[in-house]
Amino acid sequence: MKLPPHSRENVLPLPVVLISTISKAGIQNAAPWGNITPILRPLDEILLASWLRRDTLDNIRETGEFVVNVPPATMVEEVMICARNFPPEIDEFEEAGLTPRPSTVVAPPGIEGSVAWMECRLVEEITREMYALVIGSVVHLEVNDRYATDGGDMDFGAARPLCMVCSNDGIRFAYPVDAERFASYSEMFVRRS
Repeated sequence: MKLPPHSRENVLPLPVVLISTISKAGIQNAAPWGNITPILRPLDEILLASWLRRDTLDNIRETGEFVVNVPPATMVEEVMICARNFPPEIDEFEEAGLTPRPSTVVAPPGIEGSVAWMECRLVEEITREMYALVIGSVVHLEVNDRYATDGGDMDFGAARPLCMVCSNDGIRFAYPVDAERFASYSEMFVRRS
C-alpha cells in the first residue's frame, strides 16, 4: 500500500511529551508534543518542531525556558485535555487537573507524576514559512524514582511512557514494550585486526 509522504506519522511511532511553560503574565501552559527528539548523543540539546501559532512557542520565545515532561500511559486523558485549543489566558494545569512540580533550574514547573523532567533553555529557533524548529539545552534532567532502575535507566514495565501513531482519522496511543534484547554500544563498532 502506498501512502502520501505526509502520512509518515501513520507508520512512525512518536514519543508523546507534555511541554510546560509560563507566559509573561504568569499563566501556566501544558501542551502535548510528538515532534520532539534529542540531538545526537551525547550532546545535551533537544529539538522540537512547532506550528507558528502555538501558545507554547510564544511562551518559549518570551521567557527562553520550558520543561519537557514524559507522561506515563496512565496520563493519556490529561494529555488529551491539554491538546484542546484553549486561549492563552487559560491555565491548562488547572483544566487538566495537573499538579505543578517545582523545577530546579528554570521557572516553568514540571508536571507531578511524570516519568522524567527535562528542564530546558532556548538555544536557537529556526523559523520557516509554516513552522519553527526550537533547539533547547537540557540544563537539568531528573527521572522519577518510581520509574527508574538503580542505574538510572527507565524501567519500561513500570513507566509505560506514552507514544502515538497517527491514522487518517485520529491518534492511537500506545507505549513501548521491552523486546527482551539488550545491545551494548560496543556491538556497533567493528573491530579491525
